[in-house]
Amino acid sequence: MLRDLLFLFCMKKDPRIDAYIKKSAEFARPILEHFRELVHKACPEVEETVKWSFPHFDYKGSMMCSMASFKQHCAVNFWKASLMSDAEKLIGMAKTETSMGHLGRISSLKDLPKDAVLIKYIREGMKLNESGIKLPGNSRSAAPKTLKVPPYFLKELKANKKALEHFEKFSFSQKKEYVDWITEAKTEATRNKRMATAVEWLSEGKIRNWKYAK
Repeated sequence: MLRDLLFLFCMKKDPRIDAYIKKSAEFARPILEHFRELVHKACPEVEETVKWSFPHFDYKGSMMCSMASFKQHCAVNFWKASLMSDAEKLIGMAKTETSMGHLGRISSLKDLPKDAVLIKYIREGMKLNESGIKLPGNSRSAAPKTLKVPPYFLKELKANKKALEHFEKFSFSQKKEYVDWITEAKTEATRNKRMATAVEWLSEGKIRNWKYAK
């Protein structure tokens, strides 16, 4: 009991993560608190921080894992999951679950793996960071990337000089985010509404997900 109290007292906490947990939905708080405690238990030297508006846990100067809460579920990710012993399982879970988390869609403590499994994953992440092993870089094609902008969207952009100017200056991925958002609309009404919003944001120089940018 005394050992547990000393452990909790020595945990180096980032107040921003305390605030994040406090603002999360009631169901999410025990999940986030439990995972956070296990990270500190497995890796006492872990450093807490906030990146991309989500709590992250760094070790040896590199990202190790992260957690996030949404309206109806939580998600946990391991930065070097593809290099871990259960890589196929973890990556497969992230691809099949709408949460995009390496532990699947977590809506209660029961959805988390056993503590021993979680600690195993955390310690694997630690060893990878200690060894200085980096994720393999993405192979890039020599051919330049091309993006097909729908004529109807291009027409709206040309009608707003500032929107078109900002759009053309954006990176490939930033342009693609807007194009995908518009072309994925299920109805014409939704598409038109998104185009109007896109042109408004672009005229102000905003990226598609500007609300979540740090």
